[in-house]
Amino acid sequence: MARKPARKAFALRLDPALHEALERAAAVDLRSVNAEIEVLLREALAKRGVKVDHTARPRRGRPPSED
Repeated sequence: MARKPARKAFALRLDPALHEALERAAAVDLRSVNAEIEVLLREALAKRGVKVDHTARPRRGRPPSED
């Protein structure tokens, strides 16, 4: 059984000036450019009334102890 990838990857062509602005905005929020784009897209969709569910991600780090 094949596993579905956790994230969808695709190429995105941006104007260099737009990419630089995204880098600056991401740095202010301590995010990657990719994470900043996701936040901005979610905000724009919410503003238009489009609901986007968050996909559950596997927890990172050490598993909890079984004590």
